[in-house]
Amino acid sequence: MEEISPFTGFTPGTITFLQELKENNYREWFNERKHIYLEDLLEPIKSLAVMLSPVMYNIDPLFELRPSKMISRIYRDIRFSPNKDPYKASMWLNFQQATTHWENYPGFFAEVGTEYFMYGMGLFMPKRKVMDHFREEIGYSRESFREMAQKALDVGFEVAGEKYKRPLTNDLPQFFQPWMQRKSAYVIKKITVTDQRIFSEAIALQLMEDFTQITDLYRFMMEIVKEAQ
Repeated sequence: MEEISPFTGFTPGTITFLQELKENNYREWFNERKHIYLEDLLEPIKSLAVMLSPVMYNIDPLFELRPSKMISRIYRDIRFSPNKDPYKASMWLNFQQATTHWENYPGFFAEVGTEYFMYGMGLFMPKRKVMDHFREEIGYSRESFREMAQKALDVGFEVAGEKYKRPLTNDLPQFFQPWMQRKSAYVIKKITVTDQRIFSEAIALQLMEDFTQITDLYRFMMEIVKEAQ
């Protein structure tokens, strides 16, 4: 079994590597600096995944917790893309149930990039019937949903996701509209890469605290998905 070091934060080299990769996105440049990728990017994100896993298991014991299955690849699939850059200038991990139709299921994520460290939770690529049921349940359970959603807002998350071009008619108060008018719905929080928390275990502790705060919202979304099957 691969031995993974304790998480002590990302390094300034993590950010520098991603920023320079964005400007030098070709194989020769990457191959000459692959050791930096392994030491300053891949290793700490694996360590972060392992450190978060016990807390995330308590949120949902069915989460996929093997680092190799949770972490994105730096290599882009360029077969059907007009963008032929071979590498991504960011890397992320996600906590989600291992299931066939994973795109319909809510999940948590954390991503390190060239400008921001981002993290959040929600329904990122759900089918229409999932979001239809999501809106119905918000209407039925508006006060309990308001309480769950407010917990996310209180710790600095923002509501995000692709919006419909035309507003969907409903009779709910304005508080609910950011959730009602989207094809996908999630909460997200951004921290600039100059924030010193990302260079220590403080960012892991922040993730644990914030993800725990939105556990009820995650479980609400999980119930929606189960009922919409």
